Amino acid sequence: MFEESIARYLKTHGHTHISLKTVLFDMDGVLFDSMPYHADAWHKVMESHGLHLSREEAYMHEGRTGAATINLVYQRQYGRDATPELIESIYAEKSAEFNKHPEPGRMPGSLEVLQKIKAGGLTPVLVTGSGQYSLLDRLAHNFPGMFQRGHMVTAFDVKYGKPNPEPYLMGLEKAGVKASEAIVVENAPIGVQAGVAAGIFTVAVNTGPLDGQVLLDAGADLLFPSMQAFCDNWETFHRELVRLH
Repeated sequence: MFEESIARYLKTHGHTHISLKTVLFDMDGVLFDSMPYHADAWHKVMESHGLHLSREEAYMHEGRTGAATINLVYQRQYGRDATPELIESIYAEKSAEFNKHPEPGRMPGSLEVLQKIKAGGLTPVLVTGSGQYSLLDRLAHNFPGMFQRGHMVTAFDVKYGKPNPEPYLMGLEKAGVKASEAIVVENAPIGVQAGVAAGIFTVAVNTGPLDGQVLLDAGADLLFPSMQAFCDNWETFHRELVRLH
């Protein structure tokens, strides 16, 4: 299964092999089981402003910057852009609503796979659309020693959020590697699109309520049903990458 996916990627992108040095991780829904809280916060705050965004739809927009999500819904309803002041206000409210929830736990399998990746001499890089300091602070606490500050791309670093490839291209740049020297781990359709658009082998982990086909349709090279499944299969997958070198 892995061999086919890797061979298909290599053929599509004209690479002879993937010389893996870096693994680019999304955060919400990949490292933290935080998406149900985000979906709930988005729904409540948007509705309080007369903007309609269901909890289910929030999963489809996962990975966009907060500003882009707000503007997209506002444009859809009113046919014009939201003001910067309104966007800032709604996002602050959404962050406050999110923080009312208990601290999200680590996604099962996430720490273990990071430990395997680090032990193998690979560099983990964070690429998130989040601009919430609370979650970024929790990284150091939940994943001690895994991510260096210089190897993080957040909403503060990019002009264009996912599905634009800019966040993942910046992740490559920060790690000092090429697209053929990295893989992306994502759980959202928009994030998958961004990884694929950046020319990187993109692994999707289906940790939310979406049909797995949605992630494959977004272009994922490989699909796992959970982070735990990705962790359990890491050695086999990595062996195939090295074998096809």
